[in-house]
Amino acid sequence: MRSHCAEPEIKEILISREKIQSRVRELGEEISRDYAGKPLMLIGVLKGSFIFLADLMRHITIPCSVEFICLSSYEGGTESTGIVRMLLDLRSDSSGREVLIVEDIVDSGLTLNYLMDNLRTRHPASLEVCTLLNKPEERKIPVPVKYTGFEIPNKFVVGYGLDFQECYRNLSYIGVLKV
Repeated sequence: MRSHCAEPEIKEILISREKIQSRVRELGEEISRDYAGKPLMLIGVLKGSFIFLADLMRHITIPCSVEFICLSSYEGGTESTGIVRMLLDLRSDSSGREVLIVEDIVDSGLTLNYLMDNLRTRHPASLEVCTLLNKPEERKIPVPVKYTGFEIPNKFVVGYGLDFQECYRNLSYIGVLKV
C-alpha cells in the first residue's frame, strides 16, 4: 500500500536546517537570559511545536519543565476554520508560574488568542509566547509574541514539525508546499 506521504510536494525551501538550528540556539540563549533565576514552564502546542520545543529546550540553560496542550483549528485543510477545539489540556498547574507558550507558527492569531485567554484564567505569574514562525500579514486578531524565530510571507509551509494532513513533519527544513 502506497502512503499518501510518499513524495514531498515541496515547491521551495524557505528556511534551511542550518538557519533553523542557529536561530533556535539564539532563542534559547535569549530566553535563558530573560528568565534567569526563575524556573520556567514551557507549554508546547501539539502537534506542530514538538520538534522546535525539543531543540529549544536543549539550548535553555535555566531550570524548566515542559507541558503539552493540543488545540485544533485546521481540520486537515490549509486554512484555519476559525473554530478552536481543545483536544488535550495541561496536566500540571500553571498558577503562579512563569509560563512560555511554544508555538510552531502564529498566523491568524485565533488559536493563540484562545489559548492565552484560557491560560490567563489559571493565573500564571507571567505568560509569554515563543514561535518559530510568524506570519503577521495573516493576522486576524492581534496577539503578543515575545520571541520569534522567523517572520515569513503568507505561504503554506511544512517541515520541522509543521504538517499537511499529518505529512512532512519530519523534514529538517521549512518548505513551501505545492498547493
